[in-house]
Amino acid sequence: MAIREIMKMGDDVLRKKSRKVTAFDHRLHQLLDDLRDTLEQADGVGLASPQVGILKRVIVIRIGDQFVDFVNPEIIRTEGEQRELEGCLSIPGKWGITKRPSKVTIRAQDRNGKFFEKTDEGLIARAFCHETDHLDGVLYIDHALRLLTPEELEREQSGN
Repeated sequence: MAIREIMKMGDDVLRKKSRKVTAFDHRLHQLLDDLRDTLEQADGVGLASPQVGILKRVIVIRIGDQFVDFVNPEIIRTEGEQRELEGCLSIPGKWGITKRPSKVTIRAQDRNGKFFEKTDEGLIARAFCHETDHLDGVLYIDHALRLLTPEELEREQSGN
């Protein structure tokens, strides 16, 4: 297991479409483990493989104190709407307000290729959308309602 470098905005890999995973092997397991380690070290909610320079349809999301692997994820159902503050490990220091579904169901495969579905709300629903966007070269700033100024971000974080 290893901590991988997180690509930053401006790196071409973040704007490319990822390829479907067809081999559920040791290399995939290593990538998933590295994504978990990198995400934990960065103290983030989710991480997509393009963010570490790998164009495969793979994401890891922290749900509570667990990491969940999603291989070849696709959003199959959404409900409601939320407008919330959103950031990205690949765009450090920038935050924006996005409009996302309030409830999302995602269908994916686990590290061994078994299909499963997961439904969640709030922050995790946003993470499902945010990370699957990365797999298609889309960043949250592409559809943010607005980006916050440093002063607005400071007020948001202080609760004023």
